[in-house]
Amino acid sequence: MPVSPARDAALDILLRVEQGGFASELLHSERLDRLSPQDRGLATELVMGVLRWRSRLDDAIADLSSQKLSKLDPEVLEPLRLAAYQIGFLAKIPAHAAVNDAVELVKRKKKKSAAPFVNAVLRKLLKKKDLVEPLLAPGPKTIPELSALYAHPLWLVDRWAAQFGLESTDQICNYNQHVPPTAIHLADTSVETELTNAGVTLSPGRLLTNARIVTNGDITKTAAFAEGRVQIQDEASQLVALLAGRGQRMLDCCAAPGGKTAILAERNPQSEIVATELHPHRAEALRRRLRSRANVTVITVDFVQAELPGEFDRILADVPCSGTGTLARNPEIKWRLSTADLADLHRRQVAILRAALAKLRPGGRLLYSTCSLEPEENKEVIREAAAGFSLQPIADDLAALRNEGLLIADPQQLTEGEFLRILPGRFSTDGFFAAVLTR
Repeated sequence: MPVSPARDAALDILLRVEQGGFASELLHSERLDRLSPQDRGLATELVMGVLRWRSRLDDAIADLSSQKLSKLDPEVLEPLRLAAYQIGFLAKIPAHAAVNDAVELVKRKKKKSAAPFVNAVLRKLLKKKDLVEPLLAPGPKTIPELSALYAHPLWLVDRWAAQFGLESTDQICNYNQHVPPTAIHLADTSVETELTNAGVTLSPGRLLTNARIVTNGDITKTAAFAEGRVQIQDEASQLVALLAGRGQRMLDCCAAPGGKTAILAERNPQSEIVATELHPHRAEALRRRLRSRANVTVITVDFVQAELPGEFDRILADVPCSGTGTLARNPEIKWRLSTADLADLHRRQVAILRAALAKLRPGGRLLYSTCSLEPEENKEVIREAAAGFSLQPIADDLAALRNEGLLIADPQQLTEGEFLRILPGRFSTDGFFAAVLTR
């Protein structure tokens, strides 16, 4: 029997995510280029929906299943999740089509013997849709209720509640369960008219005057995007790049994918900018992205071991992190991450920050940043690695940016003590942390 191309593609991507792939990359792969725009949109909705709501889907399936979910092969469990998401969350999709395609997909994945089981579970779910969408009474929620309602691991919700309070944790989890806005950075605001003529509808940014929110149209199909005159970049990420400041010799030590590097080059056209990247394929993509920036040199190297000549007066250390501030865009992270991972990341981040500080010339400034909410990757890294350097109140830098496009009148809305702290959704952005160190 024929199967919806969107469901077929969505299953392939979910199986690859289960093996360690990242949905954001796979959803922009050649696999989806062969689909019609409508099917591509549905495949994206299915993949991201299943990943966002996975624990809610699993609880519903487990309640109706004669087998433990841990015993099911991925080729059986993922079609069940796909269908359960459509039954519970996508009212416009005929439920029988979701069930029939799930059964057929299981057969296509050489699990024909499991097809009757899948059919039976989903037929039961059709009669008990409330299992997928449990309702909570109005009013304050407990930590377990937030975990169940918003499909987040209990340990993450528990630590966020301890750090930010229940109300903010509710807002973070809620934001993570919705499609985040697509923000762009305009190197030249005159390109806005060109984008409008190309069928892209824009609204003003919430943090920055040079940011726009795409409300309709496909920015990636425009000449301005192809030529690098406009780039997709979360507004909080754009702000971090601005906070890196201006200098004569600058270093971006963990540069890929290059959005922040591009802003550094745009603001410092006469400066020498060195961008390092560990992985060759990401370094090559970085070179392509920055090909029009003659003042940027991309070096493929393990930064911690690198022997770069000379010192730098400005350094951006936007280090690899858990990404817990980006779960709206990368929901698979919450199902993979563990506290052991945070300890490993902390050690790596400390090593990178120490290596970066060693390359900072006297009087220079370093901006350390992550898109993580976890203290192990933020304050604790600064505390361990920055002995002998001065921590500067980032509110001063934010106040200075009021003259360069920052829209927030009170910088204290963006700070936590001496640090930048933006929680997911507070300004419809990802979550970010940053600190300024001087020598």
